[in-house]
This record gives sequence, structure tokens and C-alpha cells, in this order.
Amino acid sequence: MEENRVVERTGWAPVRHFAERSVLGLLVVTAIGLTFGVLLLLVRFHWQPLLDLDRSVADGLNRWTSGSETTVGVLKQISSFGGRGVLLPLVILLAAVLLIRRRPRPAVYLLVTGAGALIMDPSLKALIGRLRPAVEVPVATAPGNSFPSGHALGSMVVYGMIVLVFLPAVRRRWRPWFIGLAAVIVAAVGFTRVALGVHYVSDVLGGWLLGLAWISVTAYAFRIWRREAGHTTPPITDGLEPEAGTDLKPAPAEGAVLPHPWAKAAEILVGWVFVFGLLYLVGYSVNRWEPAFDDRFVRWLQTFRTPALDDLSWLASKAGDTHAILIISLIFCPLALALWRQWRPIVFLAFTMIGELTLFLCAAASVGRDRPSAEQLDGPMPTSSFPSGHIAATMCLWVAIAIIVMSRVRQPWRWIFPALAVIMPLVVALSRIYRGMHHPTDFMGAALLTAAWIGVLWWTVRPNEHAETVTEAAVRVERGRKLEPVA
Repeated sequence: MEENRVVERTGWAPVRHFAERSVLGLLVVTAIGLTFGVLLLLVRFHWQPLLDLDRSVADGLNRWTSGSETTVGVLKQISSFGGRGVLLPLVILLAAVLLIRRRPRPAVYLLVTGAGALIMDPSLKALIGRLRPAVEVPVATAPGNSFPSGHALGSMVVYGMIVLVFLPAVRRRWRPWFIGLAAVIVAAVGFTRVALGVHYVSDVLGGWLLGLAWISVTAYAFRIWRREAGHTTPPITDGLEPEAGTDLKPAPAEGAVLPHPWAKAAEILVGWVFVFGLLYLVGYSVNRWEPAFDDRFVRWLQTFRTPALDDLSWLASKAGDTHAILIISLIFCPLALALWRQWRPIVFLAFTMIGELTLFLCAAASVGRDRPSAEQLDGPMPTSSFPSGHIAATMCLWVAIAIIVMSRVRQPWRWIFPALAVIMPLVVALSRIYRGMHHPTDFMGAALLTAAWIGVLWWTVRPNEHAETVTEAAVRVERGRKLEPVA
């Protein structure tokens, strides 16, 4: 009855268009599936022309890559964009963003499609049982069997479904570039797997075809789901859920992020110079003064060393290294953007961390302070001791996050973030001094860097100007939606 009412209200044209698109989509999916099936059979039954092509390409690329460690390093870095260590957190993070933006259907699509790819990869590899290439000069290794390429399959599925879900948030003139960027990433990941000698060309082609078939099937199922829920089924070129465009935009209805950007850039640059000058003055004074308590405290702390504390201090020290700081920033920024729909706090955090890194590197190179004379558990380091980069990065990150959260959250749990802004730097500082990598005055230098630099950004960027709670941000976006001109 409901279906009859829909037809009476809208006519047969939408139904006919849906049927035409469904048949075309079915034909495309069938063609992709058949191509993958043929390729699978050729691999499974060791068709000689395909084997010769695979080996020829693998040997040629191995001769090219094995001559340069830099090339191998770059290829491995690009290849990581198709690994589970990147793709799995990315899917979970984007699903969380969609749930925050109250778009559960695309979130379910991401999770289900991603889980399907996660299951298919090892299952097919075990079924086919193809060994990985044996090249003359191995430059990389990978576990498991070879066909299909898990990186090629995963990158095709994840970046493909990201395009389908987030396309409505992209302006029409930028959509070809958005799709092209995803295609370049997928192609680059596939190339690196062959160039590193861990997959044949046919492995990568098989991964791409299987991934394309899988996202096509799940996208078709999603469109059926929409239709059964009473929604229209627009062309796939408009994305899976075109009406979600406003909700998927990073910061709809936001005004200018930084008024007078050139003036602000000049203010930030001048502030950076003053902070660097302050750090250099203090570092130079400490270097000339060489306070006796610095080394004495490190040597005293060294007397408490045990294998268990060494391991614990290593873990605590890792909480302040570049990878940990970058991971926390990459998790916090999308969630903050989804919650409060403002770029200003993201800009504040980005400037904080970029400024911290450049100030630390320049100050350390200028001051040139030696590490403590106590045994250094982490071995020789490329930078000097003052100020501590680990401590400064940890302090800047958690202080900036606390500043952002405290003005936008009204619940009592917000006090967790100021607590972390105190606890995390102290833990990292204690571990770095315990491991003989820094003096107590290096910790003071990191605190000085944090206080001065965040003070500059507080005055210039004003991260909490127009700060809103989640509810207030939703109301602002809804008002902006009502004021949007009708297309």
C-alpha cells in the first residue's frame, strides 16, 4: 500500500529511472565480478603468459628499487596508506564522525563494507595459496600469501567508500579532483606493492577488481535500503546520501576563521621570533652556568633503575614521541570538528604543534647543550638537550586540548583534560630524566616554550572566541541550513 501511494504521488518516472540504473549497475558489477573470476582462475591454474608477465615486471621493478634506500623508504611510506594500521583506524574514526553528525546509515555502510573487505582478504589468500614473489634483492617482506593484494583490496574499498559517502560535502566543481585524489592514492599503493617485491601485478589487479566489486555490491544494497525507507535514489555521482551534504561539511555556517589573516600571520611570526629569542637567552645562560644540581639529580634518579622501571620508562617516554603526538592530534581534530563545527580550534592546535616543533628544533640547534653525563638508555640523539622536545610536545598538545575543551563542554568530566595537561608532561619528563636523556632544566625550558608559545597563540588566534557547546553548534548549523538558497 505504501509503495502504491508513493507511485501515485510521484508518478512512474522515478521508478523507471531507478530500474534503469539498477540494471546498469547490475551489469557493471557482473562484469567486474566475471573479470575477477577469470583472473583468479588464470592465477590458480598457473597460466604461463600471466606468470611470465608477473615475473618480468617484478624483476624489473626490483632492479630499480634495490639501488636506492631512499626510494625504498618512500615506497614503504606510500604503501602504509593501504595497510590495516592506517585503514582500520581511519574507518572507525570516520564512522564516529558520522555518528556524531547523526548520520547512522553511512556509518553502518562504512563499518559493514570495511568489515567485509577485512574478512575476504585472508580467506581468499588461504584459498588460493599463491606464494609471494622471489626477487633477486629483497627490499621488503610481508606475511601470508600473495593473491589478492590486501593493500590493493583495502585501499580500493576504503578510499572508494569514502568518496561515495563524503561526495555530497564537496562542491561540484571540486568533485573530479576529490575522486581523482582517491584514485591516485589507490594506484600509488598498488604500485608500491609491486615495486617493493611483495606482490605480482596480477595480485594488485585482483585486489582492485575484488574491492571494486565489493563496494559496488554494498553501494547497491545501500540504495535499496534507502528506497525501502521511502527516500529517493539519485544518481551515484551525487554520493550515497546527497541530502547529508550540510551535515558532512566540516564547518557549515561558520564565519571567517581568522579575520585579517595576513595581519594575524605577521603577529604570529613576530611572536615566534620573541619566543625563540627567550628560549635562546635562557638556554645560553643555562649552558654557561651549568648548574650542578642538574647532573646530580639525573645521577640520583639513575640509582633507582631496574629492568622493570626501564621498560615502564620506555613506554612513558613513547607517549611524548612524534608518532604518539601525531596520532592523538589526528584523532582529536576530526572529532572536535565533528562536534563543534568550527575550524578555529583546529587551527589553534595545528599552529601550536607546528610552532612547538620549529621552536624546539631551532632552539636546540642554537643552544647546543650536551646530554647528561649519566648513562643514556636511548643512546645518542641527533638533537641537543635544551629544551626537551618530548616534554614540550606533550605539554603543548594537552594544554591546547584542555583550552579547547574547557570552553565548549559544560559537563564535569571536562576536568579530565586539565588533569591530563598536568599528568602527561610530568610522566614524560620523569621518564626522560630517568633514562638519562635530559636535565631538570631542560624540562623547565620545555615549560617556558609551552607557556610563551601558547600565550602568543591565545592572544592572536583566540581559540575560544565564539566557542559553542555541541547543542549550540547544532542550532547554528540548522539556522544556516534554513538560510541556504534553494538550488
